[in-house]
Amino acid sequence: MFRVLPPFGGDPRATAEIVNGIMNGKTNNTGLVTLATGNATTTTINDARIGADSLIILVPVSAAAEADSAPYGSFQSLADQTAAAANTEYQVTYDTTDFSNGVAVTNNSRIQVKSYGIYNFQTSIQLTNSDSQAHAVSVWFKKNGTAIVNSNSDVSVPSSHGGTAGRYLFVVNFFFELQANDYIEMAWSTENTTVRLDYLPTASSPTRPATPSVVATMQYVAPAASTNVYVSSQTNGSATLTHYANNTADKTYGYVVIG
Repeated sequence: MFRVLPPFGGDPRATAEIVNGIMNGKTNNTGLVTLATGNATTTTINDARIGADSLIILVPVSAAAEADSAPYGSFQSLADQTAAAANTEYQVTYDTTDFSNGVAVTNNSRIQVKSYGIYNFQTSIQLTNSDSQAHAVSVWFKKNGTAIVNSNSDVSVPSSHGGTAGRYLFVVNFFFELQANDYIEMAWSTENTTVRLDYLPTASSPTRPATPSVVATMQYVAPAASTNVYVSSQTNGSATLTHYANNTADKTYGYVVIG
């Protein structure tokens, strides 16, 4: 705590010291709050300096809090994915997580976010066709189980030739606005079951890495990270923070009370 003046003021030296401290940012209107755990979605700040009209500014001050300020995830499939029937919808699935912070795979096919925001979803799919004719494939996106308008792409996978299957690398990215716990799925269909999402093992001549059948990344774009934790209500002496369901300890924020 920094020095304060008595109710009836102080001598010029004390006054000058305190005023100079204020001008240099030395004030007594800051504090710390750690988010409640156990899937809590609200946390209460009890602070006598908070008024009904105060502004409360939050800043992450622990590693756990900072990590959630920019969610991201990177996922792969290291297996073939096939269609049992032509012209039928199938969900793209994932079996490998490379990185995950606030974005995770659930139910094998759902890339789910923990925080509200706009996210950039990028994917590449290795398509292979073993038939002697080219075949069409459709890939589209679904949000919480419902197809997203204007999200489909149609491609033609080349036919096999010279004993080598035809291959096509499908690449696309979209921006999605998602609420906390929303999820994105990719769906696909093919006009012929000879087309599959193909995993290729490590190869030689030259030696090169394996080829995942699917790679997908989800990256938080906007808005400002501080909006993931915000003051939803306040009164004299306390304020309620609303946030995503939290299970992580030590998500600590510094706050400044103004007014």
